Amino acid sequence: MKDRSSLNFDIVVIGGGHAGCEAASAAARMGMAVALVSFTKAMIGAMSCNPAIGGLGKGHLVREVDAFDGIIARAADDAAIHYRMLNASKGAAVQGPRIQADRRLFKASVQRQLGVYSNLTIIEGEAAALLFDGRNDRRVTGINLADGSAVHAKAVILATGTFLGGKLFRGEERLEGGRIGENSALKLADQIRSAGLPMARLKTGTPPRLDGRTINWAALDEQPSDDGNWTMSAMTKRRPVPEIFCAVTRTNVITHDIIRSGLDRSPLFGGDIQGQGPRYCPSIEDKIFRFGDRDGHQIFLEPEGLDSHYIYPNGISTSLPTDIQAAMVRSMAGLEDCEIIVPGYAVEYDHIDPRALDRNLAVSGFEGLYCAGQINGTTGYEEAAAQGLIAGMGAACQILERDAPAIDRSNSYIAVMVDDLVLQGVTEPYRMLTARAEYRLRLRADNAATRLTPLAIEVGVVGAQRQSAYEQRAAQRESIDTALAESVTADQLIQAGLNVKSDAGRMPLIDWLRFPSVTVNDLLSVSCETSEFPDDLIAEVEQDGRYAPYMARQEAEIAALTSNERIRLAADFNYKSIAGLSNEMVERLSLARPETLAAAARVRGVTPAALAAILVHAKRASNSESKAA
Repeated sequence: MKDRSSLNFDIVVIGGGHAGCEAASAAARMGMAVALVSFTKAMIGAMSCNPAIGGLGKGHLVREVDAFDGIIARAADDAAIHYRMLNASKGAAVQGPRIQADRRLFKASVQRQLGVYSNLTIIEGEAAALLFDGRNDRRVTGINLADGSAVHAKAVILATGTFLGGKLFRGEERLEGGRIGENSALKLADQIRSAGLPMARLKTGTPPRLDGRTINWAALDEQPSDDGNWTMSAMTKRRPVPEIFCAVTRTNVITHDIIRSGLDRSPLFGGDIQGQGPRYCPSIEDKIFRFGDRDGHQIFLEPEGLDSHYIYPNGISTSLPTDIQAAMVRSMAGLEDCEIIVPGYAVEYDHIDPRALDRNLAVSGFEGLYCAGQINGTTGYEEAAAQGLIAGMGAACQILERDAPAIDRSNSYIAVMVDDLVLQGVTEPYRMLTARAEYRLRLRADNAATRLTPLAIEVGVVGAQRQSAYEQRAAQRESIDTALAESVTADQLIQAGLNVKSDAGRMPLIDWLRFPSVTVNDLLSVSCETSEFPDDLIAEVEQDGRYAPYMARQEAEIAALTSNERIRLAADFNYKSIAGLSNEMVERLSLARPETLAAAARVRGVTPAALAAILVHAKRASNSESKAA
């Protein structure tokens, strides 16, 4: 990481959060000269809210970013003080790896990883305005900093998080900022609004930070870290940091009465906050208001670091006044004498309607402008990091005149998220869930590298170390697949001591995984394969085999999806001219501007009959263009 030395770059990234760091590092890995602009160098890579990475759906995104040689998973492993595989008792497709991180170690790892790139420059300052070509007011050529200096570039990526027009709320208190103690990007917000981009407001929040030295831990149920040796990144071979436990408490009827007593002083209920908050992570006052019949809500007490006494109480995000927060906290078991170090607060911020973006997160109607992260209406580190990766690769591919990676809903959660955003838009902060993916049996957290690293290598976003590790793993996988392709009879397996039906006939070894008691290691011993393979690779192959019959049923759907993805719809496609489309469908399609017929099928409210009409119109338009050529 070097100080400002040049004001001419290929790409400028505004914002040093998870989206900005992934965008900058991805572009740098592709050979771009990159500037990363942040208010404060020291805060690059900071975890502004929950000190955790991963979870249901989110863990899949982290593993997929890692498959593209991103930095979030390795930073998570460098800082992990608690591991938990969510949904461990369910199928592998819906399991979500999650770690609790030491904030200091996580930020240090991000900064250390960024420092590897000699073509990445960190610029400390405020991005005050976008620069445009004097002859083309829709072509972005860089930014102006608040100190009056200009930074020129071929592309600009906005990864401003909650800092774009950010405003903080806590009871009667009102502050400007993207998070407590930091500035808000007000000048840039004003310019973006004046440029005519579709903007709206969203809201997020954070709980109070508690003093762990004042908690009665002996009165609480412990939640230990998972046993095992799994990690977030494929490049991490062991867990390098000591692990500690979390604890669990609950709200109660007294807690709820205290919260209700402060609702008249809450900016959320007083109308001061206009932005919609995340449905899947509501504030505690919203929970009590909406679920008044519940007698309690589980609260996880999560340490923020090995040498920190700060505790993050996951589940009581709030904007209530400080005195109400203190009484609320002390009403819970184990927290009777607890002190609040930093009271919770809500943040309201500007975001761009993501339907104004294409699949590479480029802003339609502008040349060289990209958006990534919470500015696109999402919530969470993981969603932000994945968007940063897409925007960084998209901008680099545009400059290099190279095709972007061929990701779609059938091969990645990242594409599911981007597709959801650019087609449907948002009415609340978007959060990734496993239920959003139609093909989640294929999109497991354990096979992200197998699915996506070949695409990453092809586009040139993977470093030499990652490529070498992947090629070694691919060779091992080929050896296993070859061994398991051998056909054997039930009698052969029974003689080897395996519990299978004697009348099952002959079939490839891999197909015998339909019997629950059979493992890949059992089958490899039958095939006389003696090489030792990594446990995680064996587990991946085993899951592939068990899911194979179900995935085969999806192949026809995926083939249809692939076929429809080839039918392109022009940016100026005239939906009004198609007979049979309702006014509502015309409005939604015109706003979403789907790039393909498959994307049009996913626009809310579009019927099969409407798709047939669009297909006919698209073919006519294509034939007319061919004749004209």
